[in-house]
Amino acid sequence: FKKLKRGQYVIERELDLHGLTVAEAKPVLHEFIQNCFHYGKRCVRIIHGKGHGSKNKLPVLKNKVNQWLKLDDRVLAFCSARANDGGTGAIYVLIKK
Repeated sequence: FKKLKRGQYVIERELDLHGLTVAEAKPVLHEFIQNCFHYGKRCVRIIHGKGHGSKNKLPVLKNKVNQWLKLDDRVLAFCSARANDGGTGAIYVLIKK
């Protein structure tokens, strides 16, 4: 987890969910994680945004993505990205082998 948090893994894939609704983002995220798991991609970055474009200017996708990843057995760990990789608008995800 410490290596993940420090950004010491090579990012093998990236998914940008900017502009998607919750209903659109869920299947896209699920398929992305499935493909990464299937093809052996261990560390990925998911960009969910900071919520600046939402009605209340609060992060909607961030909270949902966190919930979905907690329930996914293929996910070992995840944390907010470093500032140069998106900060609180993105996360690093470590996927099981």
